[in-house]
Amino acid sequence: MGEVTVRVVPRAGRTQVEAGPDRIVVRVREVAEGGRATEAARRALAQAIGVPPGRVELRRGARSRVKTFLVQGLTRQEIQVRLRAT
Repeated sequence: MGEVTVRVVPRAGRTQVEAGPDRIVVRVREVAEGGRATEAARRALAQAIGVPPGRVELRRGARSRVKTFLVQGLTRQEIQVRLRAT
């Protein structure tokens, strides 16, 4: 299982995942209330990686913009490769 740390930007114009050489930014349209932005970021990350949303779970950062997600079945390196391919 691989962990990936992302910065979540709520209330963006559109939902997208940006993978740079040193960080991953997930922009979501949802607001940061009631965990809606976190859930949208989890789903967007799963889609960008190409795995079902059920294989991505929040590990740390429920109330922070910087969150760590655990992706079941992939290593950290595999996640990075898949994100760069998008």
